[in-house]
Amino acid sequence: MSNGNGVSRGDRNRNARLDRLRALVPVTNAIVGIDLADKKQMVVVCDHDSKVLARRTYRCRAWDLGTALDWAHERAAAKGFAGMTVSCEPTGHRWRVLAQLAADRSMPFVCVQPAVSSWSRRAEDLTHDKTDEKDAVLIARLTAQLRCYEPEPVDETWGRLRHLGARREQLITEISGQIQQMRDLLECVWPAALECAQQPFRSRTWIAALTVIVDRDGGQFDRTRRLGLARFERAVLREISKRGGQKPCRRITRGVFAALSDLAGVIAHRAGALERVQLLVEDWQRAHDRLTDTETRMIGVLDELELTVLVTSITGISAVGAAAILAQTGDPRRFTTARALVKHAGLAPREKLSGTFTGRTKLTGQGRPGLRLAAWRAVWGAQRANPVYGARYRHLTTREHNRLKPTQAQTVIAAAILRHLHAVITTGQAWNPSIATHGTRSAIRTTAAA
Repeated sequence: MSNGNGVSRGDRNRNARLDRLRALVPVTNAIVGIDLADKKQMVVVCDHDSKVLARRTYRCRAWDLGTALDWAHERAAAKGFAGMTVSCEPTGHRWRVLAQLAADRSMPFVCVQPAVSSWSRRAEDLTHDKTDEKDAVLIARLTAQLRCYEPEPVDETWGRLRHLGARREQLITEISGQIQQMRDLLECVWPAALECAQQPFRSRTWIAALTVIVDRDGGQFDRTRRLGLARFERAVLREISKRGGQKPCRRITRGVFAALSDLAGVIAHRAGALERVQLLVEDWQRAHDRLTDTETRMIGVLDELELTVLVTSITGISAVGAAAILAQTGDPRRFTTARALVKHAGLAPREKLSGTFTGRTKLTGQGRPGLRLAAWRAVWGAQRANPVYGARYRHLTTREHNRLKPTQAQTVIAAAILRHLHAVITTGQAWNPSIATHGTRSAIRTTAAA
């Protein structure tokens, strides 16, 4: 797509991005490249030709770099520059401290991706030298070439959502690990229990029955067997009531009770292994409670941002799923286009075209892995509940030309979810299935007129 002068939409977006970066890195500013570390900070002041005007090493923590910025400003002013732009790599947490120090002094602040620094280091020096002194100069050089980016602005509410999202991921990982440990232990000492439900760790009845057994006799099943089936079912009912359930599945309850007589497994380890299972069940329940609390807090942040109604207007997207995605993206309004958000997730296609050669298209795989994971998790519910996504999936996997595999089609749906979230938040309008299907309002009007 291009206009009369041959400039494409991609060219215009790139030119606009360069204009924004040039406003942060004007030629009237010196560039201060800082290689951050724990107790040693390398600071260099450079011009736009990468000539080093001053250099100093500070033996201090990142939050004590205010003195270094004041010194660099004096050096830049002495060389005739009107101001200075601060640049660093966004590794760890220290760059956020530096960004705050720069903002307190009204100094523009940009970041250089560590991957870009690594590639440039290899291209510059075949010895692959890596020192703090060289890295600081390299950061300043890449900034002068506008091979940098403006970091996400600091916002208290969006920052809180990001931290809650990080905690949610941590708890999900913890819960997944606990499930795998319990599965491994039961496969070793009591495999019959796992056969009583198709998805045992998603069954309230199965979890309640397991809790009753491991809490009563610690692996010696004689005591539970002496209860009899009727009393065992009542005990499971009481346990389910504690967990917020109402009625157990009798088939699963009877299957677990029958499995008490199964001798498969390493009997000698049964008592010790089931004691570990008991402890894991307790940890698992506490982790679930913390996860529920965290997700409630995330929904509260969405309400505070007045986004809950907008994001849940997308059929099949829950408030928790949308909050998990937005915790990774930050405010989507900082992305000029929806495609930029998809690129940020690494879900954009990477083309290989040269002359008459057409290579295989793959995903870039760059960007934020956590954002890709959050979008991927949202696919499963949305694909089943959303008719637009369901139809898109069926089309991609059944068309005659360039038919996609199920996983590839689901990746397309994940990218579509990100684009639609960007659209509803930036426009402030609820999700419209007609727009999602046809792409534009003009297409809708044309279809309606026909």
